Amino acid sequence: QVQLVESGGGLVQPGGSLRLSCVGSTSRFNIYDMGWYRQAPGKQRELVAGITSTGITNYADSVKGRFTISRDNAKNTVYLQMTSLKPEDTAVYYCFLNLFFSSPGGSWGQGTQVTVSS
Repeated sequence: QVQLVESGGGLVQPGGSLRLSCVGSTSRFNIYDMGWYRQAPGKQRELVAGITSTGITNYADSVKGRFTISRDNAKNTVYLQMTSLKPEDTAVYYCFLNLFFSSPGGSWGQGTQVTVSS
């Protein structure tokens, strides 16, 4: 299993910004689809943003226009730039890697907490 390590979470005020990073251990990072998921208390884990191996992106309706996913294959890193943060964005954010989004299995990071509060 590929090891994924997230960073960049923390406490931020509403309207603020954070950038999450996820570093993968595999030398074949460029061939994988990547995604950011989140899970808030009492809610199911949901896909926030995804990016394919070829750079095609998709976003949950709730974050469109506010979040941007990107990848730097030379650094084995995927990013989630979050702006205009809202209290409802509060959740544990998880990095995900798989050969294809629809494939079974895949690798998950340990999660990083994002808290949006005054």
